[in-house]
Amino acid sequence: MSVWIKPGYYDHNYHHKESKYVVKEYSSSKTMEDKYEYKTRACIQEVVRSKMLDKYVREEPMIRGPKFLVRLRSHTVFENTPIKIFCTVEGYPTPIVKWYRDGVTLDMSSGKYFVQSKGRVHTLEIPRCTTDDTAQFTAVAGNLHGQASTQASVIVKRFKQEEEICPYGWMPFTAAMLPKITFTKISITFLESFGPVFATEGESASLTATMTLSPNLANLQPEAQWYRDDVRLADSKWVKIETGRGVTTLTLPDLYKDDEGLYTLRMVTRGGIAEHSAFVSVADGPPPAPNAPGAPMDIKIHDANRDYVIVSWKPPNTTTEGPIIGYFVDKCEVGTENWTQCNDHPIKICKYPVSGLFEGHSYYFRVRAVNSHGISKGSRMSEPIAALDPTEFERLHTKKLGGKLDIVSYHDDHEEEGLPPATPTGIYASETDRTYVVLSWKAPPYSGKAPMWYYIEKSMAGSGAWQRVNTQVPIRSPRYAVFDLAEGKEYQFRVLAANMYGTSEPSEPSKPVETQELKGVPSAPGQVVSTRETDTSLLIQWASPKEPNNLIGYYIDQCVKGSKDWTSANHKPHKSTKFVVSGLTTGETYVFRVQAINELGLSDESQESSPLMVKAALTPPSAPYDVALLNCDGTSMVLNWKKPLHSGGSKVKEYYVDKRRSGESVWREIHIPPVTERVYKVEGLTTGAVYQFHVYAASLAGLGPASKHSADLTCDAWNMPEPGPAYDLTFCEVRDNSVVVEWKKPLYTGSGPITGYHVEYAKTGSSDWTTANETAVTQRFLKVTGLEAGANYLVRIRAANAAGKGMASMPSDPVITKALEGSQEVCCAVNEKTGDIVFSFESCQIKEGSQFIWKKDYKEITDFSKGLAIKTEGNLSKLIFTNADKEDFGTYSVSVTNTDGVSSSCSVSAEELAKMLALSYDIRHPIIPLKTELDYKILERGRMRFWLQAEEISSNVTYKFFANDKELSGASPNKMGHDAATGVIEFIMDHFTEENEGTFTCQIADGGGKAQSSLVLIGDAFKAALAEADYQRREYIRVKEGPHFSEFLSLQVGDDCSVSLVCKVANLKKESEFHWFKEDTEIIPDVKPDLGSGVCKLPIKQFSLKTTGIYKAIISDDRGKDMSQIDVSGKVFEDAINKISQLAGATAAELVINCTATGIQLQCHMKYYTSEMNITWSHGETKLSHNDKFVIGGTSAMATMEVIEPLDKDKGMYSIVIADPETSNKRTLDLSGEAYEKAYAEFQKLKAEAFAEKNRGKVIGGLPDVVTIMEKKTLSLTCTVCGDPKPQVSWLKNGAEVEPDDQYVVSLDQGKFASLTIKGVSMEDSGRYTMIVQNKYGGESVDIVVSVYRHGEKIPEAKPTLTPKTIIAPKQPIEIPQPKTQSAAPSPAPAASSPSSAASSPTPKAAGRGVKSPTPTRRK
Repeated sequence: MSVWIKPGYYDHNYHHKESKYVVKEYSSSKTMEDKYEYKTRACIQEVVRSKMLDKYVREEPMIRGPKFLVRLRSHTVFENTPIKIFCTVEGYPTPIVKWYRDGVTLDMSSGKYFVQSKGRVHTLEIPRCTTDDTAQFTAVAGNLHGQASTQASVIVKRFKQEEEICPYGWMPFTAAMLPKITFTKISITFLESFGPVFATEGESASLTATMTLSPNLANLQPEAQWYRDDVRLADSKWVKIETGRGVTTLTLPDLYKDDEGLYTLRMVTRGGIAEHSAFVSVADGPPPAPNAPGAPMDIKIHDANRDYVIVSWKPPNTTTEGPIIGYFVDKCEVGTENWTQCNDHPIKICKYPVSGLFEGHSYYFRVRAVNSHGISKGSRMSEPIAALDPTEFERLHTKKLGGKLDIVSYHDDHEEEGLPPATPTGIYASETDRTYVVLSWKAPPYSGKAPMWYYIEKSMAGSGAWQRVNTQVPIRSPRYAVFDLAEGKEYQFRVLAANMYGTSEPSEPSKPVETQELKGVPSAPGQVVSTRETDTSLLIQWASPKEPNNLIGYYIDQCVKGSKDWTSANHKPHKSTKFVVSGLTTGETYVFRVQAINELGLSDESQESSPLMVKAALTPPSAPYDVALLNCDGTSMVLNWKKPLHSGGSKVKEYYVDKRRSGESVWREIHIPPVTERVYKVEGLTTGAVYQFHVYAASLAGLGPASKHSADLTCDAWNMPEPGPAYDLTFCEVRDNSVVVEWKKPLYTGSGPITGYHVEYAKTGSSDWTTANETAVTQRFLKVTGLEAGANYLVRIRAANAAGKGMASMPSDPVITKALEGSQEVCCAVNEKTGDIVFSFESCQIKEGSQFIWKKDYKEITDFSKGLAIKTEGNLSKLIFTNADKEDFGTYSVSVTNTDGVSSSCSVSAEELAKMLALSYDIRHPIIPLKTELDYKILERGRMRFWLQAEEISSNVTYKFFANDKELSGASPNKMGHDAATGVIEFIMDHFTEENEGTFTCQIADGGGKAQSSLVLIGDAFKAALAEADYQRREYIRVKEGPHFSEFLSLQVGDDCSVSLVCKVANLKKESEFHWFKEDTEIIPDVKPDLGSGVCKLPIKQFSLKTTGIYKAIISDDRGKDMSQIDVSGKVFEDAINKISQLAGATAAELVINCTATGIQLQCHMKYYTSEMNITWSHGETKLSHNDKFVIGGTSAMATMEVIEPLDKDKGMYSIVIADPETSNKRTLDLSGEAYEKAYAEFQKLKAEAFAEKNRGKVIGGLPDVVTIMEKKTLSLTCTVCGDPKPQVSWLKNGAEVEPDDQYVVSLDQGKFASLTIKGVSMEDSGRYTMIVQNKYGGESVDIVVSVYRHGEKIPEAKPTLTPKTIIAPKQPIEIPQPKTQSAAPSPAPAASSPSSAASSPTPKAAGRGVKSPTPTRRK
């Protein structure tokens, strides 16, 4: 659009701080001189660019990160017009460019935007702009070496007639325009902020903050600025920043100690800055060798030139490692991965000049530290640096020909030839160190066209003796580092210029330059003082060292008081003399020390600070807020406010309320002394006047700031019939989808009593309020459910009476529906020991000063007179009812103060409480009923058995026996025991004497139940018992011992895997008898026990689980008997099976193949097999289990595994492993190739034969072997036949086929009932008849002898002399029909003509899937 404007000079600068679209507009009206200078600079820059491209074109593949050569430019356009924005980017590999709109990936699917890339130029086109396209567009270029970005604002304006004559129409297209934005203050509230991060090198960390904006304007968003130690961060390889939709995140993808520091987020708006800070600690990663040092950090490159650079770094902390010996500097050429070491020996200072670089090449550098234990990992590599002459293009100049700029060239391109250079001037030392000096000088004003170089000469100050420095390498740059100088000495330098025609005169000597003298590390810092900061941090301050010696920073170490375990508080040198140590344990006491650092290393440690316990420092409380009106009678107002969000570490004790008339600026205090409650009645007000109020909070730490003043409140009496507002809304039990809200009842009730309350909620920022309860609740709490997890809600309350719903309360503070991590619920149970009803709660958070507040129906419990107690230990609190009654049902809740809202509840109904009361009674009054009280019985040898019997006891019963209040011991020779099955408890006293007269007592405890029984043995009763015991003892001695077991029963496994019970008996006589029993059933062995040898054995045949049980052996005669028993189960059985497995496995034969009609069976013969042995079958690496496909079993002499209906996939290596706890034996067989083919053929043969046997023609009953019949009778031979398909039946007489006629009638009814009827039999009909039943699968023949006798003759006694039933083989090859569902699949057809050749190739997988064999599968 071409528009004429009045000539003149315009300079309009507009910078709207609140907008993210920052526009700077410049005037294009420049003087001709400015234009010429601009064109001159532009032309020189173009020449420089072309020179660089020509000179370093071979370096292109080594360029790593992307770089924008032409950045995006902002534009202002009218709607419905097209626009294109361009950028040019370079990099290797070629960067990929992604486009973003207001921080969100550009949606290309809408068809609204078109992106094009040609070479390095990338274009974004909007063919038809709308006002919605007003945004900030970002192009992000990235490759594997990094990212770069460029931004531009596009402003789309609506076309108006008055804008046709635009005062800015003459501006160049590069100037962007913005409509004027009316100032709006944006308030930012952080909802969630990041805390201190403690990580290790190599890990990643993210800092995220969520916030709300008020108002939230799409085109006026705040700018998120991230800082580390007050240095602003930008997107890079090491830092990723994402911002949008009320969330900003900074990610550190690969942490190094360089990343440690105080991170600050600043949200910048026109109304101010909202900021939040937290410390990120990055500890050393695992060292390559134990106790090796940590890596150095903060690698910097100084004085980069044609062939050298100077590298500096900061030393690591060595709190627990040994001292640093030195450092190695490594370099790596850009585009390669080859790191080479620059120095042969460790250098001791943190600065090193690296020489020998190739001009025009780019390099990375890193540093490694060395101590006596090893070498550290490498530091973070430096940014790439190019070895270039920084003054190469300073010699460019332009020449104006005919008023136009025609040529750009070097000065020496137009000077006369044949002359030596002029003398350089102005030599000085730009940098000095211990052993080197960096010199700079001004090149001669004119030089020859021939190449020029420089010579440097040095001299000890005052000596006059000059020595040339660079005899081997010519210097082309007017800057050079002179190395290998002596420390602390003064030198002078001069420079000569030279070319092929000669050398110039020496320059004037420089001023004396003194190299730095090595002064050593800094002295130790001064006194260290620690002060309280928060409940997890302390502020550490110290005095600077008296001898700083080029101080770099400080390292702070911390240690728990009483230990010597020092750890680093920071891992990167801290420059200030104060530092906040975070991440400390609340309540723990710490001491600190500090070390100073310079390039030579670490100073001595400072003195330790005084011990200090970690707890929050006291500060004045924050301001109260939300001052609200609860009631007004025309002359007074009742106010309420919310307590400060931060108490400052001490309890808020009092409040001060000030007032003022609306429009006035002077505040007046209302009351003296201050109030202690948050409800206050302000009296003496003027009716109809408008007031404002604000409130201060005060604690031991002082007076906090004033609250924001209330809204304008008019002092008019309330007379509405509805209730006033509720107040003091609080939240507890915040979960992902619910929250419990509590409130206090309104002070103004309206025209009648309050009948209930309605709870309303809305998302923060929304005005759409939802009623949580349509039916009013009478209690002043409600659990609001059905909320969205992670959402932010506001809640308000409306009280109701007969007149209707009243005024809404002031909205609550925002609450986020997100459960605290690790939060638990209140548990209610009855104590099994005491019978108390206990509500217990374990808090996921606990801090110093935290208290558990228990409530019933959300009213704090304060009455403890009815046996109610609260016990708290650590983070566990219990509410204990020692005397609960039936009225104690309800909702019990607990909250923990000084936490992030930890709370929970538990509701107990009347029915649940009744059950718990009943259980409590049973626990407190347990009695174990007894069948028999304590009694005694005298046993052989005079032993005394005290016993009683309970109705029921468990295996966990405990008991004690006492004699005259002294506990008796059950240790040998006494014996004590019980039988849980019978309830008998006994104590056998081995020696009963006169000292045992008195009272015997047994005390029993089983679970919560108890019982006690006593027996009194005194006087005559005791004497009788003692006499009987003495008699039994004497009698035992007289007869001595009868037969007994010298060795009790044991289970033995022989080498042949036979299992036997073995015992030894002694003191036998001829009449002694020996008997075996199992479970009280006598066993009669095949061989009687050999009592003569004294060894008795009972073999256990077929040892398995079926043979387990309790075995007994009894030896007896007239002198008595003895018994031994063994429980062959559990461990005894397992040990025997393990022994059998060991023996059987060692003798197991190799696997063999045995085919059956159902599959291929693998057999492993061994001494003994039982299914309880630890045997594992495997196919390849897959363990097999018993199922329809793999049938695992065996006999007593072998283990078997049968593959049912084998397929090709069942080929492979099979193995069996016989294992015991000590060894395992493995046998394998390769079921593939020829072995599989043979086995499969045999299986098919057997399968066909079995199928034929099942389906062939058979006679299944009805025919006799011999028939005698009288002449002229009718003979009917009838039987039942079967077969599939239905068989054919034929009859033979004496080997000749019977031809049916009137006399011989042959029939087959229903294919099942076959008969031969002979009418009017005669003597000629006697003979051998044969019935043949046959189908395609074969059949059988049966012979019957028929004997005919005449009337009056004796019935002959015919005896059959016939052969048994004869089987008839099939005449054709056996074909096993396939199921109809698989008719489409080819079935294996046998090619042979006999059953033995009926095997076919394996069934294809497609045909075998889902096909069930007609031969029944064998099951074990």
